[in-house]
Amino acid sequence: MTWVTGAQGSPYGVHHLPYGVFRRDGAEPRVGVRVGDLVLDLAGAEAAGLVLAAGTLGRPTLNQFMSLGRPQWLAVRQRVTELLTDPTHRADVEPLLVPLDEVRMALPFEVADYVDFYSSEHHATNVGQIFRPGQPPLLPNWRHLPIGYHGRAGTVVVSGTPVVRPQGQRATPDGPVHGPSVRLDIEAEVGFVVGVPSPLGSRVAAADLADHVFGVVLVNDWSARDIQAWEYQPLGPFLGKSFATSVSAWVTPLDALAHAFVPAPAQDPPVADYLRDTPHLGLDLRLAVTWNGELVSEPPFAGMYWTPAQQLAHLTANGASLRTGDLYASGTVSGPERDQVGSFLELTWGGAEPVRVGGAERTFLADGDTVTITATAPGPDGTTVALGEVTGTILPAR
Repeated sequence: MTWVTGAQGSPYGVHHLPYGVFRRDGAEPRVGVRVGDLVLDLAGAEAAGLVLAAGTLGRPTLNQFMSLGRPQWLAVRQRVTELLTDPTHRADVEPLLVPLDEVRMALPFEVADYVDFYSSEHHATNVGQIFRPGQPPLLPNWRHLPIGYHGRAGTVVVSGTPVVRPQGQRATPDGPVHGPSVRLDIEAEVGFVVGVPSPLGSRVAAADLADHVFGVVLVNDWSARDIQAWEYQPLGPFLGKSFATSVSAWVTPLDALAHAFVPAPAQDPPVADYLRDTPHLGLDLRLAVTWNGELVSEPPFAGMYWTPAQQLAHLTANGASLRTGDLYASGTVSGPERDQVGSFLELTWGGAEPVRVGGAERTFLADGDTVTITATAPGPDGTTVALGEVTGTILPAR
């Protein structure tokens, strides 16, 4: 039980405690943790001696705290839980609680590198059928390794940041033209934030996920499908993806999702030794996508073919180092049904089957559209964990 008003029964209760970075009254950014609809100022708590984290909670991002490693993450989490549940701490802690509607959230961590995977079999099959009709939807390598690409870390933005419609080349019957994308799309994904780095030339085992990954965010990897379709062969995603990627303002600690791990889908053929994760577990995250406030899809993350642990093992399999602040995303989350897909490319089958949003037929994003992605997961004792939402509104091309 917590003494914090409104936090009991909240999906942001003491069983969750996601981390973020906030500003208040124009002040410098500060690290905080959400409890209910309040933010506990962890920078203030550390300055007052209520929490010990080697001075890292006074920094303007989570990076230095994340670099301390899991023993310190657990110790701080345990201490914050104690502060918010033991009434003897109330007099000291209550002045450090700030109403959520009085703060502005910032990007919670400085992004070092960004990697995006392609790990939903349903999404990959759908995209293959749309982009390569009459050919096998899955390429021969897909079930042997987690396909991915390196993105652009500098264009990762916090939830709520407007997204300017990108410009680029696209194919037309009269040849390629340059201009604003006319097939702007979303990709509903889940991202994993690395805390503990690894040396260049070493590999990280799938079993070591919890020792390196600090937490989880929701991701919208905005995608210009017309630019992507023209440029992606033979080298893959580039300008069709790199203009903006939105992430949650709140990072859910991996330890807060301990009750959400579930058996992942069976893999056939058997994977290479370095990709074997025992037990083979995914996460029971239930996403929801709203388009201008209207629910259009509910993608299930539990059905992802490649797991977060396998993705981590693969991205370091060649000796590539991890850095604090690395972000790797799952790829679009899609289930077997049309109302479970994580992109409008799939929802409208490449634009050929419009859907009704707000009383009008729609295919891809128009200027002024707002897309919000939310997710929930099971917590301890029947509680619910709500991941921080990720939202963005489309602005006209510049």
